[in-house]
Amino acid sequence: MFVDLVEICVRGGDGGHGEVAFRREKYVPRGGPSGGDGGNGGSVIAEADKALTTLTDFRYRKHLRAKNGARGGGSKMTGAAGEDLIIKVPVGTIVRDAETGEMVADLVVHGQRAFLARGGAGGRGNARFATSVRRTPRFAEKGELGEERRLVLELRLLADVGLIGYPNAGKSTLLSKISSARPKIADYPFTTLSPILGVVDLADKSFVVADIPGLIEGAAEGIGLGHEFLRHIMRTRVLVHVVDVSEESGRDPLEDYRTIRRELELYHPDLPVKPEIVAANKVDMPGASDRARAFSDVLEKEDVQVFPISALTGEGVQSLLYAVADVLAKIPPDDILVEPEEEARVYTQRGSRLRDTVVERDGDVYVLSGEGVERLCQMTDMDNVEAYGRFWAMLAKAGIVDELRKAGAVEGDIVRIGDLEIEYGEAHFWTR
Repeated sequence: MFVDLVEICVRGGDGGHGEVAFRREKYVPRGGPSGGDGGNGGSVIAEADKALTTLTDFRYRKHLRAKNGARGGGSKMTGAAGEDLIIKVPVGTIVRDAETGEMVADLVVHGQRAFLARGGAGGRGNARFATSVRRTPRFAEKGELGEERRLVLELRLLADVGLIGYPNAGKSTLLSKISSARPKIADYPFTTLSPILGVVDLADKSFVVADIPGLIEGAAEGIGLGHEFLRHIMRTRVLVHVVDVSEESGRDPLEDYRTIRRELELYHPDLPVKPEIVAANKVDMPGASDRARAFSDVLEKEDVQVFPISALTGEGVQSLLYAVADVLAKIPPDDILVEPEEEARVYTQRGSRLRDTVVERDGDVYVLSGEGVERLCQMTDMDNVEAYGRFWAMLAKAGIVDELRKAGAVEGDIVRIGDLEIEYGEAHFWTR
């Protein structure tokens, strides 16, 4: 089954908790802190694979999560890092944030990788908090939660040439004639229900052709199958517009041509400016040659190349292919075809600083918001007195306590950070 649009939920692995431990060795009665750091959580990374042609694998596998990092150990042993989750997607896959619509990645080269969800940083063990003042810290950081995101995967096939036109115009017949692809062919609309690729070998040249399912008026608004497959035309370098010129169709070739052109413009302003060659198809039918000639006379005045062909018998097909090859030779590959990055960069540290925290008042509650303070709160063991004191000391050092005072916070008021509510109390600030 061909699937080209899916929504998935990805989550990086949680970081392992730091360990609280002390040296317990013979002849070392007062061993210092020796708790190790937790391991970083694994990240979710997408990798383009040219062997894949559909997103079917994600139709029933929508929740993807990397491995968690392991807890730190004694003797300053760091926990094992969580294994990254590499998900394979077809070349031509675009990844977008489901909530904002922002593009996360555009995977257009085999082997190209993109970072989708970062794993949480491992918490630091108590050995990392020993100072000349605090010699035996009895707290450690908790592991950071992995990043969680809802993403939309959209596949846009990569092809040099896109065959477009009304249903039953003869696109599938033409593709079967010029390549080894064998699409389903029948005398009823929407025979082709998914894009089909074929490779054309022409002397010392070759190019990839995509048979795009038939478009009709209103395709840009989602009528028929158009809205589902117009996206695939965006990747092509040349459009071959197949028009049925036979009397048997009962259609006006010029009106069909204009209608499809309007749909392209409505869908995306870049589509109408793509190089286009028109194939006036079915000239083997009675009376079709005269209709093709009249059709060509009109379009050639608009500098549109028109080739009378019969996809069924092969008449005029070679001339059409050579014209396509000549146009392709003059068009450089799209700018999107970039070299893959060496590796996906995985960041374990957040970008937002603690001092960037925003202090607001919501009725009787004081709200602290910002990635830095939320991360600190998440990694602090609020049930541990020493850890709780360090938390408030860091807020004071960053100037957040002063901002709370300016906002009117007094002893006993409630401070909310994310989903957590704690009590404001100055007795905690200067715990060392």
